[in-house]
Amino acid sequence: MDANVSDDDHVLTKRGERRVFIFIAVFLFPALSIGLVGGYGLLIWLFQLIFGPPSA
Repeated sequence: MDANVSDDDHVLTKRGERRVFIFIAVFLFPALSIGLVGGYGLLIWLFQLIFGPPSA
């Protein structure tokens, strides 16, 4: 870490923390969950496309 940078430059304000929380809660986590579930579904679909559906 640079010696010329003070700790005051790294402190988030309450407004900044609120903006980060809203970004994470409203945009990031929903996008990640949709991407993960959709990616898993695509993976299963491609697997079944190549190897066929599971048989009983």
